[in-house]
Amino acid sequence: MTGPLFKDDFALPPASRFSWRRVGAMGLRHAFVFRRSWPRIVDLLYWPVMNLLVWGFITNFFVSHSSWILQATGVLITAVLLWDVLFRTNLGVGLSFMEEMWARNLGQLFVSPLRPTEMMAAIVLIGSLRALLAVFPAMVLALPFFGFWVFSIGLPLYAFFFNLMIMGCWVGLFVSAVVLRHGLGAENICWAVLFLIAPIACIYYPVATLPDWMQAVAWTLPTGYVFEGMRTVLLGNGFRADLFFGAVALNLVYGALAAAFFLKMFDVARTRGLLLKQGE
Repeated sequence: MTGPLFKDDFALPPASRFSWRRVGAMGLRHAFVFRRSWPRIVDLLYWPVMNLLVWGFITNFFVSHSSWILQATGVLITAVLLWDVLFRTNLGVGLSFMEEMWARNLGQLFVSPLRPTEMMAAIVLIGSLRALLAVFPAMVLALPFFGFWVFSIGLPLYAFFFNLMIMGCWVGLFVSAVVLRHGLGAENICWAVLFLIAPIACIYYPVATLPDWMQAVAWTLPTGYVFEGMRTVLLGNGFRADLFFGAVALNLVYGALAAAFFLKMFDVARTRGLLLKQGE
């Protein structure tokens, strides 16, 4: 073979040679990726549904309780900030793990004496610190921008804060386990999983706003207890210990299950050689 032959082989085709066949081939390639990646399909479909449900319930509540905002100044601001505590903790734990996946670093880490339980402790600690750094400035800025000092709630705020951080940690562990088992094709779950439960988390409206069957589901999550307790305090009805301990109990149960699930998925990944195959 001669030099010009190689040159012609690697030359870019002129614009007149635009091929819809090649365009179709690229489309088919992405269709195959979607077909083999259920997290992508879920991510594509559920966002409009979640937005519809959350804002639909908010609208229904405001229509039937038009004076609620006047009675509870700062309730929405506090709800937004506490929701961000949960979201940022989950994101911090999940990203702390996925950064190792993106760097293709899991194989090297577990060649060392590092144990899975030690990695869990590390990503939980790092994720919690990231959440604190992200949320604290927003809480402070709520005073000059909206005239509401979140810390005036006192000890109940720290109770709610603690419960949401614990929930964020076990959700982050669950997400990390799913990504460990299914690869980076499942990484969108890190951002999406909490919005999946947002309609029944009752962040901006009471649990009673939901249909009866959804109320039963809402009480199976710590968020229902935390946000109900927060609204009770801000509406001047005092701190409800039953809601606090209900959230604590659920967090302990789900935290133990998430840790066990992470260890199980690690064992599966190690057995199948997935620690060195961290693509999609």
